[in-house]
Amino acid sequence: MSRPPTFTPPPGARAYSLRTARGEFAVVDAPVADGVAAKGTALLLPGFTGSKEDYNPLHEPLAARGYRTLAVDGRGQYESDGPETDESAYAQDELARDVLAQAAALGTPVHLVGHSLGGQIARAAVLLDHAPFLSLTLMASGPAQISGSQQERVKLLRDALAVMSMAEVWEAIQAMEPPEETDTGESGELDGGLDDQDDLRRRWLGNKPAQLLATGRQLCVEPDRVAELAAVPLPFHVLSGSSDDTWPVPLLDDMALRLRAHRTVVQGAEHSPNTDRPLDTARAFADFWDRAQALR
Repeated sequence: MSRPPTFTPPPGARAYSLRTARGEFAVVDAPVADGVAAKGTALLLPGFTGSKEDYNPLHEPLAARGYRTLAVDGRGQYESDGPETDESAYAQDELARDVLAQAAALGTPVHLVGHSLGGQIARAAVLLDHAPFLSLTLMASGPAQISGSQQERVKLLRDALAVMSMAEVWEAIQAMEPPEETDTGESGELDGGLDDQDDLRRRWLGNKPAQLLATGRQLCVEPDRVAELAAVPLPFHVLSGSSDDTWPVPLLDDMALRLRAHRTVVQGAEHSPNTDRPLDTARAFADFWDRAQALR
């Protein structure tokens, strides 16, 4: 099961609002480690009901490999503002344009990483304009809609949001086992730091209902755009755990073949390799980025 995120940024990282042409976005920005030659910058997008904190375990090992990393809350996600009820603001094309604006604000080409829903938003951004990106890593993010069982769970969440407040939905979620793709992260134990339940509840309440409704629908109807993506001249990386209920691993294997992508399976990880096996995941990211940059 996925471990909950640590909500305190790692040493050396700072949390702030990144100003872009499309508004401000909450980020955790971790610089390259002292004494290490800088190799590049990576922009990290979280998944559905997740947040930038899901990448906290990766910042230090990636900084030690020479990479500055910025994890970002998308529009209407946790600490990034967005409309409460206007679902049109969270259309995939709008969220993709936000990613392009974030990359532009950094002022340098970036390695793009998207987890789950974030992977599909990252894919949409690359399909709009691949120029700002050095590579694309899809982490536990499949070619099209999520599995049937996960669609049912997302539908339950959307039905609940239609009649309950965010606080009421949180209480209902605590009474049942969280689904993989809508996992609020309460499984496992947090190593030190703040009270994880308080942090997780605060994160949940920070999400805008319209964002969850719109992106939940996207997950259930996303078309297969692999052939379109394969035509883009970027290095691709498909990374997943050794099991995944949201997109079965064989489906991710096939997607990697269709993309001619580098493939990493993180043994012992499930839908969130970044929190299940952070050191192995960070190593795979940095190894791929090193190879991608050597080919430029």
